[in-house]
Amino acid sequence: MVFDVLVEVRLRPGIADPQGATIERSLPTLGYDGVTGVRVGKAIRFTLDAADEPAARAEVEQLCTRFLTNPVIEDALVSMEPGR
Repeated sequence: MVFDVLVEVRLRPGIADPQGATIERSLPTLGYDGVTGVRVGKAIRFTLDAADEPAARAEVEQLCTRFLTNPVIEDALVSMEPGR
């Protein structure tokens, strides 16, 4: 089976986010006064061929831990659906 995978990588709570802070400080000058809590992350999209969904999830989790994230400071949110 083929799966479409989206991995959203986010800094863990309590980890400083200088990019997010810079964006948040800039928004009021652009007329966006009500925006707070800006955090910057990254999105990684790919397709994966696996025997079934549990096998695909296990492989993606391993990818996240070993390569796609820094598990000390980042968390990953995985979304997966059967490929088209």
